[in-house]
Amino acid sequence: AEAAALRERLRCVKHTVLVLSGKGGVGKSTFSALLAHGLAADETKQVALLDIDICGPSIPKMMGLEGEQVHQSGSGWSPVYVEENLGVMSVGFLLSSPDDAVIWRGPKKNGLIKQFLRDVDWGEIDYLIVDTPPGTSDEHLSIVQYLGTLHIDGAVIITTPQEVSLQDVRKEINFCHKVKLPIIGVVENMSGFVCPKCKNESQIFPPTTGGAEKMCQNLNVSLLGKVPLDPQIGKSCDRGQSFLSEAPESPATSSYRNIIQRIQEYCDLHHFQEEKII
Repeated sequence: AEAAALRERLRCVKHTVLVLSGKGGVGKSTFSALLAHGLAADETKQVALLDIDICGPSIPKMMGLEGEQVHQSGSGWSPVYVEENLGVMSVGFLLSSPDDAVIWRGPKKNGLIKQFLRDVDWGEIDYLIVDTPPGTSDEHLSIVQYLGTLHIDGAVIITTPQEVSLQDVRKEINFCHKVKLPIIGVVENMSGFVCPKCKNESQIFPPTTGGAEKMCQNLNVSLLGKVPLDPQIGKSCDRGQSFLSEAPESPATSSYRNIIQRIQEYCDLHHFQEEKII
C-alpha cells in the first residue's frame, strides 16, 4: 500500500537525479542548488529540489528561502517556490530556528524522507534533484528504497581533487554498484584557482594521486567536469542568489553549464532508451 501511494504521488516525475558525496564540505549542496537553477533556466521545465540532509539542511539558505514555512493543503504539503518552475522542500522549513539541531535516530529520519516523497504535492515535474547528506547510511538507503518503485536516472558524485576526498568517493561509487544505482558521473569541485589579477593558476587542493580524472579512468566512471574555485560562489550561496546568473562570465559558470548540459543529455538518452524498451 505504501509503495502504491509513493508510485501514485511520483508518477508525474520524469527524471530523478541524486547528488551524493563521500564526505562533507566538498560543495555537494552548492552543486545541487546550481543544478536546480541551471535546469530551471528553461522556463518550459518544472524542477523540484528535495533536501534530505536532515541534520544539515543548507538548501533553504542557498536558495534564498530562509525563514519560509511549509503550508498544507488538501492535496498535501506545498513546496516552497523560488520561481514558478522551481520548488524546494527541506526539513529546514519545519524548524523554528535555523540554529535548531535535529537530533534524530534513523527511523525518524527515514519516516520524514518517506513523508517528503509521499505527502508533498510536487505536481508535474521534469527533474527531481535530491540533495543527500555525505556518506552511505540511512538516508541513502531509504531514498534508493523508496524511489525503487520509480526510475532513477542516476547519481552525480561530488569530490575535490585531494586523495582524502577521493578515498571516500570510491566508497560512494562502491555503494552505488551494490544498490544498483546508475552513476551519471563525477564532478571535481575546487579544481584549481585562477587569480583574477595576475591570471596565474594555483592548486589549492593538490591532486596528489591524479585527482578525479585519474580515479574515473581507473573505475570506468564518467568525469562530468572540473569546477575551479571562485570566491563569488560562496558569496552567492550566502546571499541565496544563483551564482550562474550573478557571475555569467566566470570560468566556474562555464564549467557548471557544461556539466548541467551533460546531465540533461544523459537523462534524455536514458528516457529515450526506456521508451524504446516499453
